[in-house]
This record gives sequence, structure tokens and C-alpha cells, in this order.
Amino acid sequence: MNLLEILNFSKEYLQKYSFSKPRLESEKIISNVLQLDRISLYMYSDIELSEEQKSKIKVCLREMARKRIGFDELIKSKDVHIDTVNYKNENMELLNKSIEYLKKYGVPNPKLDTEYIFSYVLNVSRLVLTLNLNKKIDESAKDKIRELLIARGKHRKPLQYLLGEWEFFGYPFKVDERVLIPRSDTEILVEQCKFILKEMSGTPKVLDIGTGSGAIAISLGKELPNCNIIGADISTGALEVAKTNKSLNNATNVNFVHSDVFSAFKDQKFDFIISNPPYIPQNEYKELMPEVLNYEPENALTDNGDGYYFYSKISKEASDYLNDNGFLAFEVGYNQAENVSELMQENGFDILSIVKDYGGINRVVIGKKRGDK
Repeated sequence: MNLLEILNFSKEYLQKYSFSKPRLESEKIISNVLQLDRISLYMYSDIELSEEQKSKIKVCLREMARKRIGFDELIKSKDVHIDTVNYKNENMELLNKSIEYLKKYGVPNPKLDTEYIFSYVLNVSRLVLTLNLNKKIDESAKDKIRELLIARGKHRKPLQYLLGEWEFFGYPFKVDERVLIPRSDTEILVEQCKFILKEMSGTPKVLDIGTGSGAIAISLGKELPNCNIIGADISTGALEVAKTNKSLNNATNVNFVHSDVFSAFKDQKFDFIISNPPYIPQNEYKELMPEVLNYEPENALTDNGDGYYFYSKISKEASDYLNDNGFLAFEVGYNQAENVSELMQENGFDILSIVKDYGGINRVVIGKKRGDK
């Protein structure tokens, strides 16, 4: 039951015992338990209350009904102990000091990362974190927060690896140092491929090369249940993570295969090939942020060359694995769209679109297999 449902339940319960202002009394009970002013209750109407919070509300309702007294009288009663201590100031001070700690170490978005860490440890949504700062944070939780802050600040470990899970295209994905962290820019690749695949009849067969965590393959699989999707990767560790994410998201139309690009797919044909390959040039790789350079898998980031090795290889070989009128789609680096387009055209693809990311950079290139003339 969410807050609004509990509020309505409490009102009806008190109505049954002929309280003259059951909604007002209900608001007083719940605002006290949640340590919120009454007007704020309706800002959080959708939140789920903890079992402890619901239990306190039930005790209040039961005692008020038994004694036929209002909430103001109840809190003066010695028979029922209601914790009215508000820890918000203390906890807000801890939150602000934590933000300053991450800021001192140059962490981008220190406030956001701190909120994620607190929410993770306190097991609440970040959107209602301030609501839960009214409650006492026990020492074990403070120790865990401190541990994660040191890892994020001093050691610059990515937030996503600390949390162990990250959202992509609205779906949860387990992530660790065996796979790249799914980026929001890659959602554009998924979105553009989805538009095309939705127009295909039958059961389109899709291959995602370099699947990593399985974010692209699984997101498309969930969005397009009529598609048959295979995610391929050379890393056995990445495939283990991808299979975990398949189960997590119940993506029954997605499978994962160990393959070095097309090596496992002799004589197979697909309707759509997608890849977000390692594309960072070796000279730029050394200049990456510490979160990326020190933690994310190198072989998923760079080809140890000029950044075009996989674009060239896949473009040259893709036609052999595509049905007539099949599609090839790439995510590309910030300055690679033109060169990748040329590689695709040289290898039998007509460029359908080049799509920009949220920062206005050309990020996705999509081509269609050219028919014989």
C-alpha cells in the first residue's frame, strides 16, 4: 500500500469508530510517523511505506479507537510510545558533508552520486530520499556509506559498479568490471533500431556484436517480443553478466553466444546487425577519466589502434551475414561518423541516417544492404 492508500484506509478505519474528523486525524498520525508536515504528505502520495512505518500507524489507530481519543491526546499518553525525534538536521549535515567529500576529489556530479549512495544503503528510492532522512541512520549504515564514499571519491570507482546495477532504456542491468557501464547515448542506437525493426514483418533476426552487459540486445528484446535476438561477445566474463541480465529482465527471446565478431555464425543470416564496438583510439584512451581508465574493461573501449578496426571488419563482412535488404547500425565516436559512413558505403551499404546524441554529436550511423544492380 502506498501513502495515499494508507491515508484513505486510516480515514475509513476512524470513520467506522465515529471520529468527527477522520481525515485530519489520519493526516496527523501519518505525518508524525513519517516526520513530515501534513501538507507534504500529498507530495509523497505514491511512495511505499516500510513495514515499520505501517506498524506504527496501526498501533496508533488501534489505540485511538480503543480509547476513543484523538491523536493529540494519544501522544501525551504514557501507554503508547511514539518516537517524535526528528533526525533530519543531523542526517542532512551528514549528506552535505558527503557531497563536499566527493567534490574535494573532483567527482563529477557529487550531489547526485551522494544521493545514489545514501539511497542504496538506506534501500529507498532517490526520489524520496529526503523523506527518509527524518529517521535515524544506524552506525552500520553510516559505515557502509563511508565505505562507498571512499571508493567513489578517493579511489574514483564508478558509481554504477558500486551500486552493482544501472538502468538502461528503462530496464535494470547488473554491471561490474567485466562489462562497460551502459550509457544514455547508446539508448539512441536502440531507439533508432527499434523504429526500423517495428516495421519488419515476421520474426526479424537480430545480431548484436560486442554485446557486453547485453543492454542493447535485452532492451530490444523487451521492446520487440516478435524479434529473435542474439548477443555475441568474445569475453566469457561479459557473457556471464549478459546471461544474468537476461534472467533479471525475463528476456526470453534473447540468447547469448561466445563469438569473435562473426566467427560463431557461419552460414547464418540476419535481418539486422548492430554493434557498439571498441572505438576509442589508443592515443585518446590514455587520457580518459580515472573512472573509465582504471575500472572499465580496456578491450571493450579501444581497439588499440586508430579506433576503426571493428568498423572496418564488420562493414566488410556484414553483407555475408545479412539477408537481402538487411540493415547495419553502429554507435560511433564523437568524430567518426563521416569515416564510418564511408567504410559502410565502400562495402555495399546505403546510408539511411546519421543521428545525433543528446549533446548534438553524430552518434549513430545506420545503413541498408545495397541490392545488386
